[in-house]
Amino acid sequence: MKTLFRIAASAALVMSSCAALAQTPAAAPVAPAPGSFDATHPRRAEVNGRLANQNARIAAERQDGQISKGQAQALHAQDHAIRSEERTMASHDNGHITRADKRALNQQENGVSKEIGK
Repeated sequence: MKTLFRIAASAALVMSSCAALAQTPAAAPVAPAPGSFDATHPRRAEVNGRLANQNARIAAERQDGQISKGQAQALHAQDHAIRSEERTMASHDNGHITRADKRALNQQENGVSKEIGK
């Protein structure tokens, strides 16, 4: 009988805890602070992914001897400028970039990409 009472008391305690948790409001998603880095935003992730890919392509072409050290440095500098511009754009929009920003950055990346393949 004591065991049955303990089980019932434990079950009541668990159920009251679950009820209390169910009534607790869920935390609202927190927007990044102005000027902070939100790398998980899809448009930023796409732009930064392309920049990383181009960086790898530049390194591969340099290693294969297809481009000189100076050409590789110039291409890396262009990529660095694009990445800096992306961060500046994002700082103006709560850590995100707009579609227009993404379009402009992609056009710049396209230009660098064409230079890598020469």
